[in-house]
Amino acid sequence: MAPRANWKGFLRLSLVTCPVALYPATSDTEKVSFNQINKKTGHRIKYSKVDAETGEEVANEDIVKGYKVDTDTYIEVTKEELDDIALESTHTIEIDEFVPKAEIDSRYLIRPYYLVPDGKVGHDAFAVIRETVRAMNKVAIGRVVLTNREHIIALEPLGKGLMGTLLRYPYEVRGEAEYFDDVQDVKITKDMLDLARHIVEQKSGEFDPEQFEDHYETALIDLINQKRAGVKIAPKAAPKTSGNVINLMDALKKSLASERQSPPAAKPKGKKKRVEGQREMLLPIAGSGTSASKRAAKEKEEPKKAAKPARSPARAKKAG
Repeated sequence: MAPRANWKGFLRLSLVTCPVALYPATSDTEKVSFNQINKKTGHRIKYSKVDAETGEEVANEDIVKGYKVDTDTYIEVTKEELDDIALESTHTIEIDEFVPKAEIDSRYLIRPYYLVPDGKVGHDAFAVIRETVRAMNKVAIGRVVLTNREHIIALEPLGKGLMGTLLRYPYEVRGEAEYFDDVQDVKITKDMLDLARHIVEQKSGEFDPEQFEDHYETALIDLINQKRAGVKIAPKAAPKTSGNVINLMDALKKSLASERQSPPAAKPKGKKKRVEGQREMLLPIAGSGTSASKRAAKEKEEPKKAAKPARSPARAKKAG
């Protein structure tokens, strides 16, 4: 099932307008997540909204936004007041300008979205805007309101649709000077650079995200499966350290030698199947669902199929 749109409204370039929907291009829902529980009882921890002075729980309808101006002084701002200052971009992505993609500093990039026509109308106008941006080989810069905040969004063609990337404002990006001031200016010999270049050449390849593996996620799933199966987890031994690098030139030579000895990883034929994450990989709880006798009867009736990891029960939302 396709995810729900984060935003619906209109995309406008001058007098050309079309209804569009904005969808998240990435997802963290397949990652393993944890709830906080009481170690003594095994019960989930519940979070309540309480008055900091009285300690009494406060109903949602009695909670408003407040801006802190002093230790115990807040300026109350109501939802109606926030709605009154809402900008036009609440319902419209207005394209303000076109810029070369190479000029967008990567530090300003936040997260990607997919922008598509909303409904059966407006496909012609959407295509005109999309192909205009494609022909100019530039990125369209506009504004959109998400979660009551106006964001700058960069739009570029992606297949039949548009990819919109939220951008940070300048006040959100820290300057690098204060972090880099203490980096020492060192003299690097040509031999060192040549050795390092050879190492890079040995490791060079094409960008293929299908080859990425989240080793920590895999280890988490393995840990949970072992604990569900009752396997006792032995403490992991501390890793052995090789000591400090004394001679940089020797380290570069050893690195190059090890890279030359290691055969290149064989690339799989065709597309690598994407790992679906926790939903597919976690083992089922023994005894859940149908009883053992019913399962045995079902196995006799149905032909045997290749064993596959069973889908886990519905995931719980993160605590807090």
